[in-house]
Amino acid sequence: MTLPMARDLAPEGIRVNTILPGFFETPIYEQMKPEVKISLSAHLQFPTRFGAPAEYADLVSFMVNNDYINAECVRLDAGARMPPR
Repeated sequence: MTLPMARDLAPEGIRVNTILPGFFETPIYEQMKPEVKISLSAHLQFPTRFGAPAEYADLVSFMVNNDYINAECVRLDAGARMPPR
């Protein structure tokens, strides 16, 4: 949806970008048992930790301040790849 929306909104001077987040240290993950967090962290490539909210904010700031980035989907997930079920 990012690219079609960017194309539709370009005449209005509106850019559309999306962030595909992985695991971040947020209140929902703070409620998890440590063994669950360790299990989830095993799917991260590098770094092998949950992301910090400030790291997410840094990407948002970059995407907003760089006028040339448009119609982009950025994975912010430490290379996480979940195995098939």
